[in-house]
Amino acid sequence: MKRVQFSSPLLPYLFLAPQLAVIVIFFYWPSVRAIQSSFYLEDPFGFGSTFVGFDNYLGVLLSPEYLSIARFTALFTALVTFFSLALGLLLAVKADAVIRGNAAYKTLLISVYAIAPPVAGLIGMMFFDQHIGPFVKIAAFFGWEMKVGLSYFDTAFAMIFVAVWKQIPYNFIFFLSGLQALPASVREAAAIDCRSGIKRFWTVIFPLLAPTAFFLLIINVTYALFDTFGVIDVMVKDKAANNPITLVYKVYMDGFRGNDIGGSSAQSVILMIVVFVLTVLQFRFIERRIHYT
Repeated sequence: MKRVQFSSPLLPYLFLAPQLAVIVIFFYWPSVRAIQSSFYLEDPFGFGSTFVGFDNYLGVLLSPEYLSIARFTALFTALVTFFSLALGLLLAVKADAVIRGNAAYKTLLISVYAIAPPVAGLIGMMFFDQHIGPFVKIAAFFGWEMKVGLSYFDTAFAMIFVAVWKQIPYNFIFFLSGLQALPASVREAAAIDCRSGIKRFWTVIFPLLAPTAFFLLIINVTYALFDTFGVIDVMVKDKAANNPITLVYKVYMDGFRGNDIGGSSAQSVILMIVVFVLTVLQFRFIERRIHYT
């Protein structure tokens, strides 16, 4: 392998400087500021601050409302991650088996990923609208009177549905790429050894997709915790007190609407620690069982 030589030892750092600047300005600096603000009671207009130590953290962790939102966030994250991965994998397996019209099939599935989260939330509100929503009419046919925006359970169902619908194409793309990258000889040998398609998939095909599935697991957990903000904001806007929200939306509500800068900063630090711990646990207990080929 030919080693790349630069005319100046500073040139590689010059190439890295723009990306490093973006990371420092938009990731590390806000994180440091959030940690610093979490220990202060700050005036929302910036006229002063008072050091309060861990009072902001204690106020958050001892709040029944915050603990209730944390429980819903855990359930929301688990359901969105599971159904997004499961449906993405199912559609990828079906698309991999399509011979005619596969390009149109793939395009229709992938096109949803181009929709921005707020737009997905708006479309979701139209789907579940009390007067014109098709899903409301379908639910009414089975005796379920859906009241999204008024009923806690119905709103939670709609939020999970839209969040899953938005994420399926992303998982579909990666799972389909992983399936199409499998050697044909492996599939042929598996077909000879095992006549059951379901058993063949779980014993041969899926273990080979494990690295892709592990990567998507981490991405989907992060998506459910953070990237669903746009969907939730549109679906519960101005009605957050009567509807389920997640921890990331709670940070926004307290910080930008409640002007509780210190409390919202403490919440963001707690959420950051939770995500870090979850990621470490996933690498610690799941990644070791995955065999990379």
